[in-house]
Amino acid sequence: MQINPHLFILPRTPGQIVWDYRSHKQFELNLEYSIRLAQLIEHPEAFDNSNIIDTQFLNTGILTTSIQDTTEWGWDELSKIFHIGTKNIPCEYIPQNIHEWSRHYLDHCNEVLTSSAPDTDLAHRAAHAMIALPTPSGLPADSLGDALVSRKTCRSFTGEAVSLGDISTLLYLSLGYLKEREDDIDETVAEGLAARRSSPSGGGLNACEGFLLAQNVIGLEPGLYAYHPADHALSFVNPLTGSPLGQLVCGQHFINNLPAGLFLSARFDKLWWKYQHSRAYRMAYVEAGHISQTFQLVATALGLNTWLTGALTDDQVETLLGLEDSPEQPLFFVGCGQSDGQVMCKELKALLNQQGSQQ
Repeated sequence: MQINPHLFILPRTPGQIVWDYRSHKQFELNLEYSIRLAQLIEHPEAFDNSNIIDTQFLNTGILTTSIQDTTEWGWDELSKIFHIGTKNIPCEYIPQNIHEWSRHYLDHCNEVLTSSAPDTDLAHRAAHAMIALPTPSGLPADSLGDALVSRKTCRSFTGEAVSLGDISTLLYLSLGYLKEREDDIDETVAEGLAARRSSPSGGGLNACEGFLLAQNVIGLEPGLYAYHPADHALSFVNPLTGSPLGQLVCGQHFINNLPAGLFLSARFDKLWWKYQHSRAYRMAYVEAGHISQTFQLVATALGLNTWLTGALTDDQVETLLGLEDSPEQPLFFVGCGQSDGQVMCKELKALLNQQGSQQ
């Protein structure tokens, strides 16, 4: 008999909470159960089939009959608990098509709106009088400002192919090691950390990596490709699955015909090498956010529309990217293509119109 390796215990007087963070289950134990669990942790071989507590532990998964493989994560157990415990969003049902997703999403939004929204007034943060800023002036043509103003999240794509030239520009300016900055290096920078991207990176580690999802890119076979920033090149990883893209992002099927996208992953081993504390885990998400925004602005400047999500079907994505049981993990997805510019898909809009006509 073995103790489930994906448990942590929280003291909560008058008992304690045992949390199985991999399967998102929690159990409240009284003193008798807590003592017995401590005994089994000390001596798992003391398991007794005639002891009702022991059998309950086995039935709930606190105990297991076989040794479970665990991810080789390094020293940072806290971030492992957070990462594994936040994988695979618990879903009672994953929509199988765009119509089901629209209905589920609309029901969810309506349910959320029945509760009071959080207070958005930030006046309590102002220790002194508020200082009014000047009114923004007009933006020059073809500027970064134009891209910032034009960028928006779209959920209706035509499926039209994108060029390999545009993909090259997107990858280089989002994730590439910029040759234009090779001479812009401080002599104090450690060897191996001189590469510079367009987006900031915690400690200059460039811990985020990218995997191109190509569904309709001119000159590139459909599939998943790893991007190599030092060489500005791609390598093939896996063909596309037979399932629609929406299955990889928790049923959001409105992006099934998205021609291209980027899975952003994080090399946690890079972060832990330099930063021996769990807060480094946060920096992976901050860096992914920087790169995602850069990708969107570049895509917008190229005349493409964008969409992004953090709702991944993690296990499937990890398998597709070849990252199972690895300290490199996928965090985010951002895609681009030609769009009619609609913020919501036509199926969801139809539901809203139908709902409005019935009121």
